Amino acid sequence: MVWLWAGFIAFVLLLLTLDLTVFHRKAHVDSVKEALAWSAMWIALGLSFSAFVYFAYEGQWLGLGVTPDPVDGVVNNGWMAMQKYLTGYVVEESLSMDNIFVIAMMFGFFAVPPLYRHRVLFWGILGAVVMRGVMITVGARLVAEFHWVLYLFGAFLIVTAFRMLFLETGHKDPNQNALVRLARRWFPITARYHGEHFIVRAGTRASHESKQPDVAAQPDEVVDRARPGTVLLTPLALALVVIESTDLIFAVDSIPAILAITADPFLVFTSNVCAILGLRSLYFVLAGMIDKFRYLKVSLAVVLMMVGVKMLIPQWLKAAVGEHFNFYLLALILLILATGIIASLITDPYKGHHVREQ
Repeated sequence: MVWLWAGFIAFVLLLLTLDLTVFHRKAHVDSVKEALAWSAMWIALGLSFSAFVYFAYEGQWLGLGVTPDPVDGVVNNGWMAMQKYLTGYVVEESLSMDNIFVIAMMFGFFAVPPLYRHRVLFWGILGAVVMRGVMITVGARLVAEFHWVLYLFGAFLIVTAFRMLFLETGHKDPNQNALVRLARRWFPITARYHGEHFIVRAGTRASHESKQPDVAAQPDEVVDRARPGTVLLTPLALALVVIESTDLIFAVDSIPAILAITADPFLVFTSNVCAILGLRSLYFVLAGMIDKFRYLKVSLAVVLMMVGVKMLIPQWLKAAVGEHFNFYLLALILLILATGIIASLITDPYKGHHVREQ
């Protein structure tokens, strides 16, 4: 089992390394066409991994599919494991869309040049993988040891769904973020961007250069006042801090949602990671169409409410629906999301007009 986890993590790190050092070695702004191609590739990869899940659990490779799932007490065969993986993947992918809209607002607040957004998203997602791994490990252990925790998670998801539906979700000033305040307290922050650097040292070449033409000639009084060798954070670092903390908040919703479907650590972790790997390219596809998906939040709230109810009355639902319960759950989630997207496009108030990218 350890080798299986190590192999998956190594595979993910290899993909991220190739993405940063080969495909995006030179900073550039992704076009919508390029972003669509990358999104299609990441989604195809995530869906294709379900085939590996099927054969791995069907053949009980390296100890997979030999112990009961703490959620329903059933030993996952290949078909059941694949259904749970795909359901978790779709739930995480859909919840990530809401995260994308918040990220777009954060980029706008910090005025992050489009040229550097891919780099921030790359490191943000790498940090998200680590945080999700820790939260999933703790959550899966809690469910395995204390099954009643599922009822708390279910109630939490229903409350979250009602908040999304009925409460104003205005976004707070990122400067009030606790991590940002802490960073400003302990580190001096440069007044402008310094290329792709998150950290610069006063008196070095990196602290005086910028690959962005429109700011290269602007002075940076913070750097000029600092003693040579002083470590300084750039605004790009602050944007990364906010994105990491934002993802942590969203993980509090998404992890209980996937734990309602399965508490098998391998299925939870792989479905989460495969979904968030495509978050970077998906951002460049959706960032310019934020206002178009006016009913997406409603769809996400309904999905969370449905998953929360499933956590509270799982035995009754399984008895009422039958053995193919997870398959019907996946189909219903896809239908709800599709309905929200189609309704948004049909009632788009900006139809026929150019939507300016945030």
